[in-house]
Amino acid sequence: MSEMTNPRVGTVLETALYVSDLALSIKFYGRVLGFTTASDPTNERMCALNVTADQMLLLFRKGGSVNPTVKPYGTIPPTDGDGSLHVAFSILPDDFEAWQQWLAECNLDIKSVVTWPTGGRSLYFCDPDEHMIELKTSNWHGKELKW
Repeated sequence: MSEMTNPRVGTVLETALYVSDLALSIKFYGRVLGFTTASDPTNERMCALNVTADQMLLLFRKGGSVNPTVKPYGTIPPTDGDGSLHVAFSILPDDFEAWQQWLAECNLDIKSVVTWPTGGRSLYFCDPDEHMIELKTSNWHGKELKW
């Protein structure tokens, strides 16, 4: 029997947050982070937002996807979530202070600023559903995490 290794994965393509008010969250992520809609923003169940050319943030209305979604091209399994979740987005080190100023202009309370022992800094703030949003200047890939 040959030894197999797992195939490699690439980057995270999509991540999802579950929100109470879909329209409010779409506006928040558009205004604060500059994300544009990649799907119909009037859909009552969910909206996909462009983070980068290859990454999406999916916003699902809480309780709106507890049943499978059957489409002509396949069935999307049900999902749902509740509580305060965390998502991090990378930013350029030179933009750190500009982000601090921008968040202040948006009347957002910066919950924490962290300088990591492995390098980089993070800004933490909350979205309308109290999800913790992190803006981080460095990638820890390949480094030991030190909490």
